[in-house]
Amino acid sequence: MNARLETDVAIVGAGIAGLMAALKLAPLRVTVLCKTALGSGAATGWAQGGIAAALGPDDSPRLHSLDTQRAGAGLSDEKVVDILTRDAPARVEELLELGANFDRSGDGTLALGREAAHNRRRIVRAGGDATGHEILKTLVDAVRAAESIRIVENALAEELLTDGNRVVGLLVRDDTTGSCFALHSRATILATGGIGRLYAFTTNPPQASGDGIAMAARAGAVLADMEFVQFHPTAIDVGRDPMPLATEAIRGEGAVLINDLGERFMQRLHDDAELAPRDVVARGIFNERRVGRSTFLDARLTIGQGFAERFPTAFAACRAAGIDPRIQPIPVAPAAHYHMGGIAVDENGRTSLQGLWACGETSATGMHGANRLASNSLLEAMGYATLVAADVGAHLPEKQAVPSSVTPRLAEPAAPRAIAALRQAMYDHVGIIRDEAGITTALATVNRIARAHPHPPAELRNLLDVAKLIATAALQRPESRGSHYRSDYPYANEAFARRSFTTLSACGVSS
Repeated sequence: MNARLETDVAIVGAGIAGLMAALKLAPLRVTVLCKTALGSGAATGWAQGGIAAALGPDDSPRLHSLDTQRAGAGLSDEKVVDILTRDAPARVEELLELGANFDRSGDGTLALGREAAHNRRRIVRAGGDATGHEILKTLVDAVRAAESIRIVENALAEELLTDGNRVVGLLVRDDTTGSCFALHSRATILATGGIGRLYAFTTNPPQASGDGIAMAARAGAVLADMEFVQFHPTAIDVGRDPMPLATEAIRGEGAVLINDLGERFMQRLHDDAELAPRDVVARGIFNERRVGRSTFLDARLTIGQGFAERFPTAFAACRAAGIDPRIQPIPVAPAAHYHMGGIAVDENGRTSLQGLWACGETSATGMHGANRLASNSLLEAMGYATLVAADVGAHLPEKQAVPSSVTPRLAEPAAPRAIAALRQAMYDHVGIIRDEAGITTALATVNRIARAHPHPPAELRNLLDVAKLIATAALQRPESRGSHYRSDYPYANEAFARRSFTTLSACGVSS
């Protein structure tokens, strides 16, 4: 393989983090690798909730910071949280300047919603529950108009190219032809999104297969907080994969959770009932279902006939499944939604490898701690894209000598059965409720699949690496904290009131 491209900065991922960073890096030559066509495949476009920012007269960045740290269960990096919550209003203003059409109140000011664990109304939305779609459209339009940005669609980044501890580019496969090429860069930014594809039930697009984490881990990067996987309580349970989402904002506007007996079960579990932190609500629903109860989100009395107008995305998903949420409760179940862990980065988005930065869900900044506060993900992605672009622009490495050719890795054909078995094992044993026996069972499944597929296709390879990292980290935290709940250690242990850091080699996996 001798095909090669060169660029100043390579960005892997075309969601909110990758595209925002690309725009801010102008006039440097930037190449953005999209796993699918630009504007599709990114979890950003699926985000229903909104962007959290202290814009109301009764709010402040300090209050936003306190809510974030409270949700993080003692593990949030206070300095990072303060930086991002302080700058949140500016990030919203940037999107407005780019043309984002956010919802307005009758007086023309931005309409602010409330979501679980927020003590103020501070959620900026678009189209009721189509915020991510609006943001992604806005950024795609801006990127297409930027002369300094080259977009390469249907490009699968398979491996980081390294020279010692320095990243010098990527091995990329053209998904339309199957051919490979090397993309050499002075700086590389991973913005590949999350790991939802690893679980049998998820609200993430199929492209969220942990690619950035796995590539960075194989290159020797340090990972952080891998055990913390957030499950959204109210994925719409209509047999679809991925599962449609019933945004938390629906509960923020008064909808309640009931079982098939018509009982509101969250009231006995938390003072805030349906507006308790996501991990509490997810476990509440999970436990109802585990004893044979069906679970529903009931918006009939509080939203009723206004549902279609206020939450058009969720309404369309319900109607496609034959459910009318104006007059029927919505069947819901918890699903993997967001990963607090990922590639460890500092306050500028630098990883432990020279020449490599990361932002968005693939990174672990410390903002979210053990449990992300609702609508802080888009904020963190924008905030860190800004920090990364500034750092790359100020410290762009010199052009490095790179190999003249790179040999692509041999790989087996797609392995859908192996992926399905892995996803089920992770949901059953390293999901909402965990214990040592279950985690050990999941690790045995990971190892069995790895032995059966010595040359796995890229997707399976990445999922196996990330599964090993998450399961091992979960085994090594014998306590319950935030989204990580161990039924054999059901209480928090102050001896573990700290973030976790690891590498792939520490999990017994050769890179």
